[in-house]
Formats: sequence, structure tokens, C-alpha cells
Amino acid sequence: MKRILITGCGDIAMRVAPLLQGHYRMFGLVRRAERFAELRATGIIPVPGDLDDMWSLSRIAGLADTVLHFAPPAVGSLRNNGVSTGVPLAGASNNGTGDPRTRNLLAALSRSTPPKRLIYISTSGVYGDCSGAQVSETHPRHPQMARTQLRVDAEQQIRDWAERNHVNASTLRVPGIYAADRLPLERLRQGTPVIAAEEDSYTNLIHANDLARIVVAALRHGKPNRAYHASDDSKLKMGDYFDAVADACGLPRPPRLPRAEVERAVSPMLWSFMNESRRLTNERMKQELKVRLRYPTVADALALIKGA
Repeated sequence: MKRILITGCGDIAMRVAPLLQGHYRMFGLVRRAERFAELRATGIIPVPGDLDDMWSLSRIAGLADTVLHFAPPAVGSLRNNGVSTGVPLAGASNNGTGDPRTRNLLAALSRSTPPKRLIYISTSGVYGDCSGAQVSETHPRHPQMARTQLRVDAEQQIRDWAERNHVNASTLRVPGIYAADRLPLERLRQGTPVIAAEEDSYTNLIHANDLARIVVAALRHGKPNRAYHASDDSKLKMGDYFDAVADACGLPRPPRLPRAEVERAVSPMLWSFMNESRRLTNERMKQELKVRLRYPTVADALALIKGA
């Protein structure tokens, strides 16, 4: 049976694991022993290790045929290396200012025979603000936040490493993830404002269960060094998404305020999500990965929640 290694054993990994049972022997890199039982319950064999500690990764060299790299970068690594968080990275992986977690992972995998496949979950935030334009996978990347700068660096590290080592690597650029247990209910209860309709930003979304299925599709059909948008068919502005969730869950709709007022009212992190506007295309995902979404739009998923 083929072996698969998962780094970043969070919610999406837990949704992917049942889809892989019986097809792979699964290993999960995990740094906290208290999570071992949870991983075992999903069929994942825990492997102690920490992507922030290069010396703890000796066990993963040559362990798996396939790697699912779901671990996010540590945002503080940009500041710790003295890099401005407002300037996009260029060649960061070569000067020590990029994503050290990905760098440590690839170095550990290089100590033995590299895996044949690697799937990386990145973010659609690598494009930055596109002023509502339609964006394909060939659109220039222009990250505008520390967390997205690190994602671009991780993507480039993986691309370069995969080319050198003849590894079939695919990148999934993922927008906002939602599910019945991943809805912004607390924000709605707190009455956090959203941007007035005429000034609002387009958002992009994917149901968590569909994302898990897209990962499996990328394992089967992903082309070498290819990026895919793991996004649904919704064409929503962010305020409309919050209105739809509020209506489905019996909560008040959020107040609408001018863009400048919302920026002053919310945290810088939240504003970074609200401010950027783009519309992702997903034709490449559907055609090359042969994906048929179970929840093509947010409305499809919320209708089930409302009827439950």
C-alpha cells in the first residue's frame, strides 16, 4: 500500500483522511502528543515532529510516496527576519526571509528518496487586491500582506524543489473555507459591520468537504507544477455572504457602513480579508482535476443548513 504523509493535521486533513482510507497508509506529522489519539481515530499514524524544528524531522525522510503539505507558514517569520510586511517578497527563499516551515520540510524530504507527489494548500490571497477583476491561475501574484508573501515564497520553494527532484507537485490556491461548523456566526452575533453594497469587495469561497475532495482529485489528476483554484461557482460580495448566513441561521443581518468606516471599526487582520476583491475562475480545476462540486454555491450549502 502506498504511503502518504500529511503536514498540518487540521480540519481539512481530518476531512481528507476518510477519503484516503483503504488506498494509502497515512502518516501525520504532529508536534503535540495530546493529538495522537485524535489522529489514530481517523486512521492516521502520528509521527512526532515540528516544522519549526529542523532537527525533529528526521523520521519523515523517505517515509512516504506522497506528501500533503497543509501547514500554514508562521507569519512572524517575516518580522523576525527584518523584512517589511508591506513589501512583496522576491526570491525570499534564497535569502533566509521566506517560509522556514516549507524550507525545513523540503530539506528533510531531500535527505532520502523524495516523494513522487506533493500537494500544497496555498491561498488565493497571493494575488492581492484585484479590484474585483476575474482572475485565472496565470494572473500575476502580488501579495500585500505578510501571510500571503510567505505563501508566495512557499509556492516558489516547492516549484523549484519539485523541478530539481522530478516531483509532481500541485498547488491549490484556496479562498475562504466554510462549512456548517465553519460559519461566521460569532461575527454576526457581535454585529461586526460589513461594507456598503456599492463599495463592497467580491469574495471567493469553498465548502470544506469539497476542498477535501479537490485534494484527492489533485492526487489523481494534478499536473506537474500546476496551480489550481479550489473555489466554488459563487459570485458573491462579502456583505451578501454574511447576509445569506444570517438569514439561514436566524440571526440579524450585519450593519452596512462605508468602506472607510469599516476599516476603522475592524481589526487589521480582518480588514485584510475584507479589503481585497477578486473573482476566481475555476475552469482549470473542473477540467483537469475532473471535479464536480457537491456545493457549487454557498446557497446550495446554506439551503441544507436552513432546512435541517
